[in-house]
Amino acid sequence: MTTLATTAAAFLKQYTAHLAEPPPPPPEEPWAVQSLADGAAGISLLHIETASRYGGSWLSAHRWITSAASRPISAADQTGLFLGAPAVGFLLSAVPPAYQHLYASAHTILHQHITDLANRRADAALARIGRGDLPSFAEYDLFYGLTGIGAYLLRTEPEGPALQRILQYLVALTRPLALTGRGLPGWWVRHDPGRGESPHFPGGHGNFGAAHGITGPLLLLAQAMRHGITVHGHQDAMFTICEHLDAWCQHDESGPWWPEHISRRDLDRGHPHHDAPTRPSWCYGTTGIARAGQLAGIALRSPTLQKFYEDALHRALSDPAQLALVTDNGLCHGWAGIYQTAHRAAADALDPRLHNLAKRLGDALIASGQPCPSSAPGLINGAAGTALALTTFASQQAPTTGWDACLLIN
Repeated sequence: MTTLATTAAAFLKQYTAHLAEPPPPPPEEPWAVQSLADGAAGISLLHIETASRYGGSWLSAHRWITSAASRPISAADQTGLFLGAPAVGFLLSAVPPAYQHLYASAHTILHQHITDLANRRADAALARIGRGDLPSFAEYDLFYGLTGIGAYLLRTEPEGPALQRILQYLVALTRPLALTGRGLPGWWVRHDPGRGESPHFPGGHGNFGAAHGITGPLLLLAQAMRHGITVHGHQDAMFTICEHLDAWCQHDESGPWWPEHISRRDLDRGHPHHDAPTRPSWCYGTTGIARAGQLAGIALRSPTLQKFYEDALHRALSDPAQLALVTDNGLCHGWAGIYQTAHRAAADALDPRLHNLAKRLGDALIASGQPCPSSAPGLINGAAGTALALTTFASQQAPTTGWDACLLIN
């Protein structure tokens, strides 16, 4: 084991020790344990992965899973992959075969609630499209929308009608939406990037990110196609999104980059208000967008498309100016998500430079990944997510549980 891998393993021990025991659910927010982003549901994935990979005790994983399910689990229409029944269902899908019998009954019940939720929400979303209304992030995004629920279903019931329904919805989402005489992209949301009202975004905005923008649907459509799961119009929908990304791709000496979002004014003038690339994160930056484009190229059997996005990923993550914008070690915005995405991209790459790139980014993860007892414990922005990326770096192997499917990079 290399020195850096040894350091990663040591850090990982510290993280898992710090997260060994789940605290009681907060009385003012008892539902918080069901959060994949910040709660016990997400932290469970760390203990599931470490027990599965290293063969240790299952006790810590069981304690965290039990904590995540310690209160009535919500399958309300506001729940999604990162909160409620889909979040708990996702963590149970990561349990290795030796322990699945412990949770089989619960997972069966949860799965039915999640498929019912998927169908209800797809029906509501298609009705909204029929009315010509603008959507919100929560309708289609990865965190709380139908893309995230689709990510769960792709893992658990890829041939099922609920996933088919979601994919049909995503195809419809890519068609222009007629509104006041002007066709907007079908994923154009009615609010600003902060989900509120802003004078800078009158009439809403178009979002490019993997977490809340059109890159999330592209990831799901591409991953489904790679698994041989398609619906009518599937390929055309992917081409529509790729053409949109191509139209808004910006170029400078550091390579291609994309805005995080565009306003109505940007759309009218055909140019984004961003004048330089922002941090190359998984959630909004070139890292997530490039992985989606790479997967689209693979699914569509287009080496040209695949190579373009692999070059974009390499150039963004080799640019000191962009890397200097990364200020944390979390999955969403920081080094853990960048490293984990690059590791997955390297495994699929035609471009051999991505293999060395992933190693360099692992070095950066180690440099920023010193455990801090006061850091947030959760998956998406906290210690659990950083530790999970460290398991990949320490072993130089893909996750045994496929936990990073919640980011749709796997």
